Amino acid sequence: MPQPKSTANSPRPSTGFHALTLATFFGASSVPTPLYRIYQENFSISPVLITVIFAVYAFALLAALLTAGSISDHLGRKPVIFFALIVEIVAMGLFVVASGPGWLIAARIVQGLATGIAGASLGAALVDIDRAKGQIVNSIAPLTGMAVGAVGTSALIQYAPFPMHLVYALLLVAFSLLAAAIWLTRETGSRRHGALGSLVPRVAIPPQAKRPLALVTPINIANWTLGGFYLSLVPSLVASTTGSGAPMTGGAVVAALTASGAIAVYLRRNKTVTANLGFGVSAKTLGILTVVAGVHLANVPLLLIGTVFTGAGFGTNFLGSIGTIMPLAKPDERAGLLSAFYIQSYLAFSLPAILAGFLAKSAGYALTTDIFATAILLLMGVGIMAVRDGRGKTAENAA
Repeated sequence: MPQPKSTANSPRPSTGFHALTLATFFGASSVPTPLYRIYQENFSISPVLITVIFAVYAFALLAALLTAGSISDHLGRKPVIFFALIVEIVAMGLFVVASGPGWLIAARIVQGLATGIAGASLGAALVDIDRAKGQIVNSIAPLTGMAVGAVGTSALIQYAPFPMHLVYALLLVAFSLLAAAIWLTRETGSRRHGALGSLVPRVAIPPQAKRPLALVTPINIANWTLGGFYLSLVPSLVASTTGSGAPMTGGAVVAALTASGAIAVYLRRNKTVTANLGFGVSAKTLGILTVVAGVHLANVPLLLIGTVFTGAGFGTNFLGSIGTIMPLAKPDERAGLLSAFYIQSYLAFSLPAILAGFLAKSAGYALTTDIFATAILLLMGVGIMAVRDGRGKTAENAA
């Protein structure tokens, strides 16, 4: 069925509205990060349980992507986005009334489901409106939203009342307004049969993409392992190692990662994948070494500087990894390949974070940082050597 045609009386599709909605979803996903230390103090939660609360969000998001990732292709973008907004409103309500870890786990699961459904449908809507601009916005809006969410929440914790509840109440209102406003926009997709069949997860790696995916896998795992570590433990790490209990400090460090990642994606969007992976590994190596120095010297400025370099490497490595594999897939192979990539990424985002929680509890935050930094650097080293070796063999075979 063809896409709906615009008429003089139809509302115009809005890249800005969809970008704002996407950024708000991912901004809300980073809101708990500055609050984890407060949850630990108020609910007597261990670092292990904090990372479990963090990880269930990633598991739920992945489940939503794999099952409902293409549902808007069949039901239309607007109703699916509206449904995701309603589910997110429920999640914000659970956070508002949360009185213990059980509530937080439930809220994070619901939030993960909502964000997964919203991310897929909003991403598709943005590409519907403008393919080139939509792809850039899909990369930048989530990282920008996460940066704003971390800093904004930290500011509310430090300067406003009701630190565990106010930000969620404000987001509940924001998502309610977005749920009403979505009906003022024009439908960008179309309806077609097969909605139930689309809920069956399809994970398939095309033969031509298997080797390239294997080559970038160490870099991709290192990338998302670092992301999970930052978003689950870094505010507590900053407070523990530097003695700075100000929420804005931990929030600024987390925001520096995602903001610099978004800037790097934009600035290097036209570079080759090989150049991006090389730059990403170099920037991230420099950043991680600087962060480790900042942790051991209890120096917040060093932590921030190191995080900026690390974030630039994070964003560029993501750009290089996805750019390595997706152009190799035929149109009917993209969803299956992307699902495989998401599984790899979100498992690396969540499972090592739980391990970090165990290590932080038993060995302390500083030693945990050293262990994770070493593992990430080794993975990136193996990955970049594999990529370069693979490019060299490809060139030899072509000659």
